[in-house]
Amino acid sequence: MSDGGAVAGPDGELRCPWGLSTEDYVKYHDEEWGRPVHGDDALFERLCLEAFQSGLSWITILRRREGFRRAFADFHIPAVAAFTDADAARLLTDEGIIRNRAKIDATLANARELAGWSAGELDGLIWSYAPDPATRPVPRTIGDVAAVTDESTALAKALKKRGIRFVGPTTAYALMQACGLVDDHLAGCLVRRQLADARA
Repeated sequence: MSDGGAVAGPDGELRCPWGLSTEDYVKYHDEEWGRPVHGDDALFERLCLEAFQSGLSWITILRRREGFRRAFADFHIPAVAAFTDADAARLLTDEGIIRNRAKIDATLANARELAGWSAGELDGLIWSYAPDPATRPVPRTIGDVAAVTDESTALAKALKKRGIRFVGPTTAYALMQACGLVDDHLAGCLVRRQLADARA
């Protein structure tokens, strides 16, 4: 029985256990999760998807991601900010996304807020909360991985203060993990090794 540490996949490489649970997760784990993401639109997309994930499994969102991109104009902030009431009504009937009125309304409101920010401002704000990697212990089991940190709490507070909705400390930490602000790949995981090599 696994102790929650990195486990070998079919190719013999060690991975975080969740990264082997479905084919979709293998690709996402190996190619995306924990790798640095920059750019206002790209981070807006991740903010939105993490908010939609609240209360659901991430695989539910991952399998609908292309549907979300089609529905929300590839998360181009000015385009989403220009969505009308008719667009909001359309989204509530779109089976390619999660049809949650509160989350849809928050996405549109956040786009309108962010449309008034300077280029690079969202990127700069989010990344200003990335902790020094040297101060973070390497997780050895899934039980060592936090759900909330001081940094994610501070990031959520900063975003809320700037008018961004539906991003609490847990959602903010999931964003930090997914976008590479922190590296929560387990000790021995091939992606942790790749990220370390990239930093070097």
